[in-house]
Amino acid sequence: MIVKTVQDEDYVNFKLPSMFICTTKCSGKCWKELGLEAGLCQNSNVLRRKNIEIDNVVLCKRYEDNPLTEAICIGGLEPMDTFEDVLEFIRIFRKERACSDWIVIYTGYKEEEIPEKISELKRFENIIVKFGRYDPINFPYPKNDPILGVRLSTSNQYAKVLKK
Repeated sequence: MIVKTVQDEDYVNFKLPSMFICTTKCSGKCWKELGLEAGLCQNSNVLRRKNIEIDNVVLCKRYEDNPLTEAICIGGLEPMDTFEDVLEFIRIFRKERACSDWIVIYTGYKEEEIPEKISELKRFENIIVKFGRYDPINFPYPKNDPILGVRLSTSNQYAKVLKK
């Protein structure tokens, strides 16, 4: 998998200690829709980082070897823009590594924009998707998301547990 960064322990994006995997691409839909400049994106600094290639099995083992982490979060830029890589990682994590820990995917897409991808993800258990654009004009969101257990950036964002 090609990533921007891997944070072995993250306590910000989910209620459980997580490994955070930052993907490499984003179409800029959030700021473009609002007619804003790219620099207002909350992840604009991530775009400048170099890409890192890491084997999926090595990434899974790195997660498994950490006694603190209980979930994996994938986000940072836009995981749905590198969907085949994300899907392959999940397949290896679930089938080859036989790990059923939570996987949380942070996407700026609206649920209705990506029905085929959601359908693919529903083949796996314990998948949560956080939907909704980052909107720097309408923040902060005043309460924690009940599924993620963390405060999301704006009120148009929500998390959903995918069911088979």
